[in-house]
Amino acid sequence: MAGLRPHARVLFWPSLALLAIVGATAYFFGSLPEPWQNTALLVAAVVLVLLLWLLPLASWLNNRYTITTRRIIFRHGFFVRTRQELLHSRGYDVTVRKNWLQSIAHSGDVLINAGLEQPLVLKDVPNADLVQQVLHDLMESSRTLMGSRRQEQAASTGETTRWGSR
Repeated sequence: MAGLRPHARVLFWPSLALLAIVGATAYFFGSLPEPWQNTALLVAAVVLVLLLWLLPLASWLNNRYTITTRRIIFRHGFFVRTRQELLHSRGYDVTVRKNWLQSIAHSGDVLINAGLEQPLVLKDVPNADLVQQVLHDLMESSRTLMGSRRQEQAASTGETTRWGSR
C-alpha cells in the first residue's frame, strides 16, 4: 500500500506569506500610537494567517491518494469529503502530464482514464513516472489473477458437471 499527496512545494508561497505576516506583525506591534491599532494589527495578522497559510495547508492535508494491490482510493475535500475508488481489475489508461516546474521537481499529474466523463487525476504527485509504472504493473497482475481465477472456476464447474453426469 502506498499513500500519496500532492507535492509539498504547493506550500512554498503560503509558508512565505506566514513568515512575512509574522515578521511584519512583530515589527509593527507596540509601535502604533493607539492601543486599538495594536489589537487591530493582531486581528488582521490572525485573519491573514488563517486565509493565506492555514487554509492551503488544510487543503493539502485533505488530498490523499492510496494505491493498494486491488484499488486506487481518491480522498479529497475540506468541508465536503469525497472518496472515490477504482479497481485495477476494471482496466484503465494511465497518462503522465508534466509542466516545466513539475519536471524540475520530478513530479507530475497522473491522469487515469477509466471510461468516465473526465479522467481521475492524481494532481502533482512526486515520482509520477514511477506511479504510472506501478499502476500498469498492478493492473496487469490484477488481470492475470482474475484470469487464473476464472480458469479455476471453469475447471471446478467442469469437474462437478462430470461427476454429476455419472
